[in-house]
Amino acid sequence: MSRNEGTLDRALRIIAGLVLISLVFIGPQTAWGWVGLVPLLTGLVGVCPLYSLLGINTCALKS
Repeated sequence: MSRNEGTLDRALRIIAGLVLISLVFIGPQTAWGWVGLVPLLTGLVGVCPLYSLLGINTCALKS
């Protein structure tokens, strides 16, 4: 699978994932914070399966 997430998209996903995971330890302390693993992992890997299904690519085109 080739990368389909741009730099800004990846950074936002990583930040959102870390914020959601922090909710497990700080704040309401519910298990819903573990949902943050999804954006964190997709941001670290650079591939979003949903983007692939929908044909979306936020990666800069190489010339």
